[in-house]
Amino acid sequence: MSRPPHLCSCGLIVAHGARCVCQRTATRERNARHDQRRPSARERGYDAKWERERTAFLTFHSTCRHCNVRPATIVHHIIAHRGDRSLFWNRSNWMPVCQPCHDGPIQRQERARERARRNRA
Repeated sequence: MSRPPHLCSCGLIVAHGARCVCQRTATRERNARHDQRRPSARERGYDAKWERERTAFLTFHSTCRHCNVRPATIVHHIIAHRGDRSLFWNRSNWMPVCQPCHDGPIQRQERARERARRNRA
């Protein structure tokens, strides 16, 4: 049984589980503003040295530590380094994960922690 459509704040009727055009546009604009303020990947430390270390790390840690099923393709920083170079290069802070786990449950957990951190401040 499917759920009924809902009414968006802009007044359009949207199918259940779908996002309205106005919501998609707002998200795209918000992400573009964020990207303009954000330093480039190279400026954040993801350079040729990182690529070499990442490749070596994934060679020895080839399975996703989160699901233990898929091959790891990303080296995730367990504690966000936020520009701290010593934390960035600390291998005990690295975790091999697959793309689906990184983009799904791990990112949701990080966003929840970040919201909780902001609410405490």
